[in-house]
Amino acid sequence: MNAPDRYERFVVPEGTKKVSYERDTKIVNAAAFTIEREEHTLHRDPNVLFAGYKLPHPLQYKIIVRIQTTSQSSPTQAYTQAIDDLDKELDYLKKSFEDEKNRYEEKLRQGY
Repeated sequence: MNAPDRYERFVVPEGTKKVSYERDTKIVNAAAFTIEREEHTLHRDPNVLFAGYKLPHPLQYKIIVRIQTTSQSSPTQAYTQAIDDLDKELDYLKKSFEDEKNRYEEKLRQGY
């Protein structure tokens, strides 16, 4: 199979920021945040055979998540674990974002 080594999906290369920010120079008050080495959390679970989602219609405020697992797990267990993992990742992402914001603001205060 042509898939990259598993670690390449998760390990941020040296010299690469986990979260980067790029201000949009063409639109006022717009920016893009790039988050490196992220994917759908459910795909990390070795017991998940398939995970996907769809938005049935833009005017329907719901998404549908489908999960298929091996017999060692259930869709409910995989979903619950993915939510727990996502909660931890969001805490980490929030801290990383706040740290970077503080470094940026400190540079501004110092006149860089």
